[in-house]
Amino acid sequence: MKQSSSPSFSSTNVIKCLLLIFAVLVGSCEAQLSTDFYKKACPKVFAAVKSVVAAAVAGEKRMGASLLRLHFHDCFVQGCDGSILLDDTPSFTGEKTAGPNNNSLRGFEVIDRIKSRVESVCPGVVSCADIVAIAARDSVVLLGGPNWEVKVGRRDSKSASLSGANSGALPPPTSTLSNLINRFSAVGLSVRDMVVLSGAHTIGKARCTSFKGRIYNETNIDPTFASKRQANCPFTNGTKRDNNVAPLGHKTPNFFDNSYFGNLLLKKGLLHSDQVLYNGGATDSLVEAYAKNGRSFDKDFVAAMIRMGDIALLTGSKGEIRKNCRKMN
Repeated sequence: MKQSSSPSFSSTNVIKCLLLIFAVLVGSCEAQLSTDFYKKACPKVFAAVKSVVAAAVAGEKRMGASLLRLHFHDCFVQGCDGSILLDDTPSFTGEKTAGPNNNSLRGFEVIDRIKSRVESVCPGVVSCADIVAIAARDSVVLLGGPNWEVKVGRRDSKSASLSGANSGALPPPTSTLSNLINRFSAVGLSVRDMVVLSGAHTIGKARCTSFKGRIYNETNIDPTFASKRQANCPFTNGTKRDNNVAPLGHKTPNFFDNSYFGNLLLKKGLLHSDQVLYNGGATDSLVEAYAKNGRSFDKDFVAAMIRMGDIALLTGSKGEIRKNCRKMN
């Protein structure tokens, strides 16, 4: 009887197969975050971050919104890589002086304090990009919003993009609905993601320069609401009062809930880019649904935040773990 033969492989083919398997495994590891990434390397990281964020928010409720906004501005330029945190140097220009960020973003000192606390428990392990993501979640929870498990494992960039931050990747407060949809689509987020993430404006404040055009020139605005805002934001440009602020969510500005959408139904959106979500367009039905159902808003907000945290990741051997969030190693 003739023996059956099994296919033979040359040593070259075996090596090629092993290299292919290794590449697949490494690629899958580098492409994914996980909620237990620091389980062994830094099990106290979440507690360390929360303790500093809690103290900061207790001292100033607005700081919760500022830390949440840092995560958004980081992810929309170069991805969630901590590039927003880099200071300018004589030989390097970061993103902090870009139009959407300059004299607007806040919370950098809080991130510094978090980094110091984390480094004291596990030096050289946790990225600044992950710290920003965790701090954003903690801020939402501390102000009464939904909780979720933050996926971690990001690494920090060795670059930043001033041109990217100035290019319109970060939608301005004067954005049209189509511009908002396009900007979110450019980073892989849907129309629903865009609407629900805009709901973060239920907390925080905006400077007069961001909404002056709306309260004086637009008609789809509640007259009493406009008049109240005008009292603290004069029409004349170039005065000190241009930096006066008003709450984005005027009903409960220090509590994370779905009242933002109810404000839009009443034509009380503070920014032009807020009210365009409910102005006879394609997103009206989503605004109405979230205004009626806070649980639906919470659920979809969590899902959108997780998706946003996955934008253009640096993982594996890419980037670095910064020792100081303000500068590269």
